[in-house]
Amino acid sequence: MDDSGNRAPGSRIGTEEVAKVAALARLRLGDDELERFTHQLADILDHAADIEALDLDGVEPMAHPVRVVNVLRDDTPGEPLDRAEVLAQAPAAEDGQFRVPPVLGEAP
Repeated sequence: MDDSGNRAPGSRIGTEEVAKVAALARLRLGDDELERFTHQLADILDHAADIEALDLDGVEPMAHPVRVVNVLRDDTPGEPLDRAEVLAQAPAAEDGQFRVPPVLGEAP
């Protein structure tokens, strides 16, 4: 990186651009952080460019690199838990139900 804060030759991003993004994100970065993040973001952009340059014609898009098979057990009904026993272990219960703190915006 040159001393002016601009991009070094061949770099995809400069310290001025990283500083602008940091300001938009309301981050205060010191000079050492700015330099480190500039190099890290440049590495990420270089890697993205390497991937973008790949010839992917004929390659099927995928959501997961390994075929995933559902390995869950069958959903069969079982014996229900005893309500009184479960409620007895709860931190708070009221009228046969769990009592929980009010959710924001709800009246108590």
